[in-house]
Amino acid sequence: MRLKVAILGATGMVGQKFVQLLADHPWFEITTLMASERRVGKRYGDEVEWIVSSDVPENVRDIEMAPMDPKHCDADIVFSALPSDVAKKVEPEFAKEGFVVASNASAFRMEEDVPLVIPEVNPDHLKLIDVQKRKRGWDGFIVTNPNCTTIMLVITLKPLMDLGLRRVTVATMQALSGAGYPGVPSLAIMDNVIPFIKGEEEKVETEPLKLLGKFDGEKIVPANLKISASCHRVPVIDGHLEAVWVEFDRNVELEEVRKAFESLKPLDLPTSPKKVIIVRNEPDRPQPRLDRDAGNGMSVVVGRLKKVEGSVIRYIVLGHNTVRGAAGASVLNAELMVKEGYIK
Repeated sequence: MRLKVAILGATGMVGQKFVQLLADHPWFEITTLMASERRVGKRYGDEVEWIVSSDVPENVRDIEMAPMDPKHCDADIVFSALPSDVAKKVEPEFAKEGFVVASNASAFRMEEDVPLVIPEVNPDHLKLIDVQKRKRGWDGFIVTNPNCTTIMLVITLKPLMDLGLRRVTVATMQALSGAGYPGVPSLAIMDNVIPFIKGEEEKVETEPLKLLGKFDGEKIVPANLKISASCHRVPVIDGHLEAVWVEFDRNVELEEVRKAFESLKPLDLPTSPKKVIIVRNEPDRPQPRLDRDAGNGMSVVVGRLKKVEGSVIRYIVLGHNTVRGAAGASVLNAELMVKEGYIK
């Protein structure tokens, strides 16, 4: 028997990606789609401007959209694709009523008692669930996934921590879909690069410290790591590309870094890719158009490894920002919670 799931903000770009990923999921069944008041009572297939693939999945087309209220939710898990300001109000209402909220929103990511999780990186941070429920008096709980740019970066940083990683510099080239729909006006981005994304650099510089930190029984002790980020919007539809410089506390060889990347093991979960990090040897890879769908969009692809100096290595990483970086990340978190017994 599959678990029932609901999607908050089902008509937006990330909401649509949730629908696409969950429509034929082996563990989960979509039972409730929730959206703004003006869409309540209307058929999902009639209301949504479907942009993530060729057509709305048949098994959700006729679902009538419900208000974003726990009383109208028939589900075991609630996936949230809400904007942060809306999520701040709505998600706790569901958690208080006993729902498990797997959130892609940024509203609670940095709260001390809320797990911020990438399953291959810090699955033990789910232990914060018990702390959260105790402190807040909720029957349910909220678990978040990181910012899309952060996810690609941290997946590659995790295996480097044991090599003595101490400093990270990253310059991002971020896809238009990361701005949602309709996103950036065409006359602003065509023939152009926008060297600023509001709030993005702050997220990329702070979220990894929590993700790579240690759980001490009550909270996460942040990782001792310095990160500097510069974030840019480029005219690509999907796929965030990041140029990364990593500095270690000793002389590190390229082969050590390569082996570290390849050592990050996949999980035995439906959405997990066969390889978490794919290392490419070609001088012009990874590229968004060629590599963003690796591992059904759940792998990250690394290339152009170069030793800058004894303790500094440079590489490029690419990931699909609406799959691994958003909806797919929340789905994988939910699968992990089922496997670990947090959802029954």
